[in-house]
Amino acid sequence: RRAVDGVDLDVPPGQVLALLGPSGCGKSSLLRAVAGLERPAAGHVTWDGADLGPVPVHRRGFGLLFQDGQLFAHRDVAGNVGYGLPRGAGRAGEVARLLDLVGLPGSQQRDVATLSGGERQRVALARSLAPRPRLLLLDEPLSALDRALRERLATDLRAVLETTGTTAVFVTHDQDEAFAVADRIAVMAAGRLSQVATPAELWRAPASAAVARFLGYEAFLPVDEPAAAPLRAALARGPHDGLFALAPGALVVHEDGVVTGTVRRLHTRRGRTELEVDVPGLGLLTARAPVGWWAQAGQPVRLAVDPTALAHVPD
Repeated sequence: RRAVDGVDLDVPPGQVLALLGPSGCGKSSLLRAVAGLERPAAGHVTWDGADLGPVPVHRRGFGLLFQDGQLFAHRDVAGNVGYGLPRGAGRAGEVARLLDLVGLPGSQQRDVATLSGGERQRVALARSLAPRPRLLLLDEPLSALDRALRERLATDLRAVLETTGTTAVFVTHDQDEAFAVADRIAVMAAGRLSQVATPAELWRAPASAAVARFLGYEAFLPVDEPAAAPLRAALARGPHDGLFALAPGALVVHEDGVVTGTVRRLHTRRGRTELEVDVPGLGLLTARAPVGWWAQAGQPVRLAVDPTALAHVPD
């Protein structure tokens, strides 16, 4: 079986494209083909119309950043960041500028063994940006970090790429990372593209139930079902066919809500209360309420529809 098949993508200058999909879907194989680390069995990788097939990795002008950063243990931070820079009077200043950019000012003399996981990836990012690559390829650069740190670094990574105007391809299996970093997202499954869209377009209009399910939508209902009436009313222009997809939290506890459900269980989260509710025609769903909201299991509850957590999916 081909690892990647029938993929046709372009990356406009200055934009970030995320390759998003589960493990084994072909996204890292595609990135390695672009980098020149793997030779495609068919098809072409081009830059400004020129075929890069015969161009070796070190001549493509691309930067690479991997999950573990791959820092040089025998060099300090400045030695790592400045590795790809020409020697000269401006080298120290450029290293300092890059470390400021990634949030590590004054770290030039630190031993890389003293760096935390997040700091190591910041140094690796600075090193990959130092030669000013025409394309930066990032393969799961945040996946080894804990979730809170990943969220913070994803935001910082987006800011750095915007500031430098870097064109980038970012591989991840994490939906939140893709939405935080990318201008466009290419969803992959089994080596093929399922959809390419901006984050907002992808969330509002998944191309299929499979894409919606991968993005986190938890329930699906035919648009023409009687139970879908409140969902149709929540959208300015309710569709007439296909499926509604509901994300967790699409239903919100509200005293004037038009949907009625039965509370099954409560969960306290940061900044909110989540409740499992059984809604006729929709089944068991995740609704949300303010922190401190409480109800007994079996108690009826009125729910409003949050249209931002509702999507229309082709049947």
